[in-house]
Amino acid sequence: MPYLRLMLRFYPGDRPMPNTVQTTAPSDFDFIIGDWHVRHRRLNSRLTGSTDWTEFSGTSSTRKILRGYGNVEDNVLRLPQGEVRAAAFRSFDPEAQTWAIWWLDGRTPHRLDVPVTGRFSGQVGHFYADDVLDGKPIRVRFIWNANPGGHPTWEQAFSEDGGNTWETNWHMEFVPADA
Repeated sequence: MPYLRLMLRFYPGDRPMPNTVQTTAPSDFDFIIGDWHVRHRRLNSRLTGSTDWTEFSGTSSTRKILRGYGNVEDNVLRLPQGEVRAAAFRSFDPEAQTWAIWWLDGRTPHRLDVPVTGRFSGQVGHFYADDVLDGKPIRVRFIWNANPGGHPTWEQAFSEDGGNTWETNWHMEFVPADA
C-alpha cells in the first residue's frame, strides 16, 4: 500500500487539478487575438551605440490555447535577408497573476528564448527576464501596449546595467489584416 500512495503522489492520474484563485481566463492579451500585418523596426546592432535601424514587414496570427490561459502567435518576418518564421507562446499563472512569454525563432528551432514574465497595468504590460547577449549578462524588457482605438504595439529593450538604463532595439506595430 505505501508504494501505491507514493505512486499517486507523483502520478496523480486523472484527478482534477486544484481550484486556482482565478476561475475565468484572463483577457489581457485579447486585443492581439486575430490576424495582423506587422510593421517592424529593428536596431541593427544591440548595446553597441548603434543608431541604424532596419524596417521590414511581416504578418502575425494569434489564437488562444489552454482554455484562454495562454495563446500562441505565429509570425512571418520579411527581413531584408529573407523570410523568417517565429512563434511566441504565452501562458498565464493564475496564482501569481503573471504571464510568461517565450520566443521560438525558426532559425534556431530547438531553442526557446528565456521567458519574460510580468503583468498588465491597465492597457500596458511590462515583462522582464535576465538573459545573456554575446557572453554578457543583460536584462530584457518587453512592453505591450493594447493601444485601444489605435494599433497595438510591442517593443523590446535591453539593459546592461541591471535595468537602470534601457536601449530599445525592436518595435512592432500591429495593423488588422482586414484593414
